Amino acid sequence: MGLAALLALTVVVYIQENVGWGWGFGIPAVGMFMSIVVFLVGYPLYVLVKPGGSPFTRLAQVVAAAFKKRNAAVPEDPRMLYQDKELDALISTNGRLLHTNQLTFFDRAAIVTAGDISPSGQPDPWRLSTVHRVEELKSIVRMLPIWSAGIMLATASSHNYTFTIMQARTMDRHMGPHFQLPPATLSIFSNAAMLVTLALYDRVFVPLARRVTGLPSGITYFQRMGIGLAISVLSVATAALVETKRRDAAARHGLLDSPAAVVPLSVFWLVPQFAVHGVGDAFSSVGHMEFLYDQAPESMRSSAAALFWLAASIGNYMGTVLVTAVQRATRGRGEWLQDNINRGRIDNYYWLVTCITLLNLGYYLVCFYFYTMKPLEVADDCDKDCELSSLQKNGSGAALV
Repeated sequence: MGLAALLALTVVVYIQENVGWGWGFGIPAVGMFMSIVVFLVGYPLYVLVKPGGSPFTRLAQVVAAAFKKRNAAVPEDPRMLYQDKELDALISTNGRLLHTNQLTFFDRAAIVTAGDISPSGQPDPWRLSTVHRVEELKSIVRMLPIWSAGIMLATASSHNYTFTIMQARTMDRHMGPHFQLPPATLSIFSNAAMLVTLALYDRVFVPLARRVTGLPSGITYFQRMGIGLAISVLSVATAALVETKRRDAAARHGLLDSPAAVVPLSVFWLVPQFAVHGVGDAFSSVGHMEFLYDQAPESMRSSAAALFWLAASIGNYMGTVLVTAVQRATRGRGEWLQDNINRGRIDNYYWLVTCITLLNLGYYLVCFYFYTMKPLEVADDCDKDCELSSLQKNGSGAALV
């Protein structure tokens, strides 16, 4: 994905700027057509897993069953709750989820009452759920606070495709006497930094960290996310400092009322904020996806991966909401965001986003402190159910014994 983005930000953007938008849109269209062909050719080779039913339907069934039994008393012994290994076989091939003492309201869905099981022995899924299915819902609910921390990360980076391009258009973009760097191409430095960081992380950082922590992954994905969120704070703070320098240069040269004029400041001053953002993205985004995939119930891993992109989508919409709120709040009082960015105060906007990302980092740390890893059980050679916290083994996912 990173390599594809590099191609788009270099070749495609250059064609759009210097040849025409028809070719700029035509080339990606041809690429999409080729990807469809490749997909159709490869699809017959894929091994399809037998479906075990809709995970969203199971979540709804747990909620419905718990609500119907909202007045029932939850037994103190969790072994009294309903279990059915055969019923859960298709959705727990790696092991069933163990009972946890959190969100006990949903345990009511696993309380057996009259009429829950038919004479043939089949439970009514809208009245009775197994402990495994109840724990599926609990796992998703426990994941949501940490998942939501990724929303603000996307919000903080949304300006890389809007205000930063506006800044670049007012700066000296020459690379030699005849070539000018297209403003939209600046994102290449973020993608390049991310790819380089991923390579160094895998080949250099993990082997060194493994010697210190003893973990196969070097550090846990929780630590990886935390590092990424902290770096994202530095990224936006860097953007604020650079914009202050750009605006001061415009003021010194009497260009505050000339938004179309080129400020005598190299566009490469914008590179550090993109590079720092790419480094942070390599830590936080990959760690975020690892967390969602590992901590999601086995039957909901594809849905968990979709949650990652949902967070990014919501974050970009939140960026629009934040911009609208700032425009309304500063209108008539030195408007921060305006067409003439030399008169505006984009630096103040960046400092505001810096504070928000710092608060988001604190929010993530609190969520991590209270988070409970999903417990998994499998049968060992002695035919006993056993549990091992992944935090005890490698700190990066539910472990099996």
